[in-house]
Amino acid sequence: MTEKEALFSYCLRLGDDALIHSYRLSEWCRNAPMLEEDLALTNFALDLTGRARALLTYAGEIEGKGRTEDDLAYRREERHYFNNLICELPKGDFATTIVRLLFTATQEHLFYSELTHSQDGTLAAIAAKTVKEAQYHMVHASDWVRRLGLGTEESHERLERAIDELCPYTGEMFETDKVVAVLQDKNIAVDNAAIRSNWKTYIEDILREVGVMVPGSQHMQTGGRKGIHTEYMGHILTEMQYLQRTYPDATW
Repeated sequence: MTEKEALFSYCLRLGDDALIHSYRLSEWCRNAPMLEEDLALTNFALDLTGRARALLTYAGEIEGKGRTEDDLAYRREERHYFNNLICELPKGDFATTIVRLLFTATQEHLFYSELTHSQDGTLAAIAAKTVKEAQYHMVHASDWVRRLGLGTEESHERLERAIDELCPYTGEMFETDKVVAVLQDKNIAVDNAAIRSNWKTYIEDILREVGVMVPGSQHMQTGGRKGIHTEYMGHILTEMQYLQRTYPDATW
């Protein structure tokens, strides 16, 4: 694998994470439990969409085949998306959304903090903007975990259920493969394994604070980085790609 091929794949992965999670967060528009949170989650979705645009645009430039951000976002088949599986799982209830945001935003804050030191100037610039957004998302999710965990009996139970359901999908966020290895040799990519312990410490501290049992060692679901998805991905693409598939040559 060449450096160019690895960098293209790397940008696709990060862009797909942002794109698909943005879709899930956008489903809360007009459906959140309060107006303030409706606006917050919608704005988080916009943050992720902006990140996806930057990364997919750069991926298209690296590929050099004339594909735009829209082509990469809307005109790929399911097996050609490489997001982490946790991003595509159903939005579930509010506790599920908050736990997913806590898990992913904490990883992203650590990840993009390291990526600001990348030898690739474009990735470093994208990371410098993203790390601020990820930190805000992480703090927001942490506050809500406290409110749910220390709230009513029902909110505590829902929080525990969401943690149990999503924990098996967190290991994938820290996997390393040939794509990452090639770029690490060039000081471009982040060492995923190196940030895992800090992620685990932060998450465990939050959960203990609200009296939620920290899940022990368990089997981790994987496959997203290889284009192998859950049954929910096809439904996302059916809705997300409808307009582009129906009117493929439309201009705005």
